[in-house]
Amino acid sequence: MTARHDMTASYETISTRLNGNVLSATFNAPPINLIGPEVVRDLVGLLEELSHPAAARVVVFDSADPDFFFSHVDLAKVPEYTAEAAKAGGPGDASLGMLFRKLSQLPAVTIAKLRGRARGAGSEFLLACDMRFGSRENAVLGQPEVGIGAPPGAGAIQHLTRLLGRGRALEAVLTAADFDAELAERYGWINRAVPDAELDAFVAGIAGRIGNFPRDALIAAKSAINALSLPTPADVRADAAVFQHLVRGERAQRRTAELFKQGFQTRGRTECELGDVLGDLTAGD
Repeated sequence: MTARHDMTASYETISTRLNGNVLSATFNAPPINLIGPEVVRDLVGLLEELSHPAAARVVVFDSADPDFFFSHVDLAKVPEYTAEAAKAGGPGDASLGMLFRKLSQLPAVTIAKLRGRARGAGSEFLLACDMRFGSRENAVLGQPEVGIGAPPGAGAIQHLTRLLGRGRALEAVLTAADFDAELAERYGWINRAVPDAELDAFVAGIAGRIGNFPRDALIAAKSAINALSLPTPADVRADAAVFQHLVRGERAQRRTAELFKQGFQTRGRTECELGDVLGDLTAGD
């Protein structure tokens, strides 16, 4: 019998706690859990540890911030977080999309427990997890990239099309609107919307149940489903290239500059109601 590999590293933006075969990983990157170089650096390290053949069988991801699971990427630090992502696979795979694909392929079952907002790459992180459960009252998902000036580049196009179907994927991506948990559940963006007071116990029950099953069976079943459902590396790289090109373009830069003037990437109305704010934005048209 292989001995379990306990976590040894400590991380700046992720706290971990092991309970039997289930690892809890909590993101905490104040003020609003932006996906910047520090988060990506920690995630690269955590995924490396979880790739160990005797790591935890189940990982539950959540956030220390009840309002923001992940707000989105830090648009002021795109080159910096991209450089950190490259450390997971080399310069040819310098993208969050390929990092998140590594998350999908872990030899562990990954479960996202969503409270607050998960937009852009935050939503794409959730989509790369094996399962997603959201607070009925407090979970919000969105893909704001088109409203800023670029298509999603870290997996949303691939995953949402497979999960939601063409029409609903187009609705989610092209409107750049916010989706509450009930609508996200109905569309298939998350597995279930659970009353907030029941969410912790519900996810703990599923994680504990799965964690008690034989590891070889879990990995074999996940690998078979991945073979049928994951996008190819070429598709992931193509989406990343288009995003990274257009997000640096003149229109996206004008729209981003206007958002920053309105309080973008700070804890205020612009971030809390980003789907509505994007609908009213005119800069860069």
